[in-house]
Amino acid sequence: MTVPDTVRPTANPTLRAAAMVLTYAFLIGFTDNWVRVIAAEGGLWQFHATRTVMAAALLFLLARPLGLSLAPRRLRAVLARSLIHAIAMVIYFGCLAFLSVAEVAAGLFTAPIFVLILTRFVYGHPIGPFRVLAVIVGFVGVMLVLGFGLKAVSPAMILPIVAGFFYALGNLATREWCEGERAETLLLGFFLGLGFFGLIGMGVLSVLHPAVPEGTAGFVLRGPVWPSGPFLFWTFVQAAGSLLGVGLMIRAYQVAEASRVAVFEYAILPMSALWTWAIWGEGISLTAVSGMGLIVVAGAIIALRSR
Repeated sequence: MTVPDTVRPTANPTLRAAAMVLTYAFLIGFTDNWVRVIAAEGGLWQFHATRTVMAAALLFLLARPLGLSLAPRRLRAVLARSLIHAIAMVIYFGCLAFLSVAEVAAGLFTAPIFVLILTRFVYGHPIGPFRVLAVIVGFVGVMLVLGFGLKAVSPAMILPIVAGFFYALGNLATREWCEGERAETLLLGFFLGLGFFGLIGMGVLSVLHPAVPEGTAGFVLRGPVWPSGPFLFWTFVQAAGSLLGVGLMIRAYQVAEASRVAVFEYAILPMSALWTWAIWGEGISLTAVSGMGLIVVAGAIIALRSR
């Protein structure tokens, strides 16, 4: 999605990109913290289906004023990439009902590590000693944030890393299959992929009628329910925030060098923790802060060695 550049053209492009990415982190850190409110009464699948309708409507309304082109050049490639990224986000949002945004984001940010591993063993590209070090440092950081070794391992702790793996696959698909596609086309495909899974989940749960726990514990198993005002409001906030945030991120990659922008993207980790503390009063341990620092260091190594 193309976002109008409101920063003076003479400004330093790296500083402009940093401002956009920090705004992106600010928005996503805020909106994702309210998923627990949605999860308390709605279902994961209904959330994705509803958010897709809202996001697609906003995108089509903005298409003409912003001069956006939403038609894909290679439909099958965009479809495959959209479904892979959608799997990552279904897992990501499902985890938000059980873990903090910072913890889930830490798992998602294993994606650069998986990209390096996949490019080495699938495409045969050498990664070098610095990137191997980055993989090790980033892995240790994620373990610290998620508390491995400090508490019993549960499936909910593993799932954010699974989301990071599929997010990495989606990033590789973007690079290998979707070269030349417009950003807004990929953004629309991403939301439609989530909506597709949302409809499937709603249909399956409508037939199976499983026992659903109360509150956020029933987020994944809850079928379609009559949406309340708070559910619709916060889902719309999610849709609008995602469109604007991702649009700013895409614009940042357009105005500055990608390796530098990628480092700024890691601001989502401390920003998510800050919003969790501001909204819910939940602090973060020194161990988790140390883990976030290691993840940022690993991301910086990967980004700078990719130049």
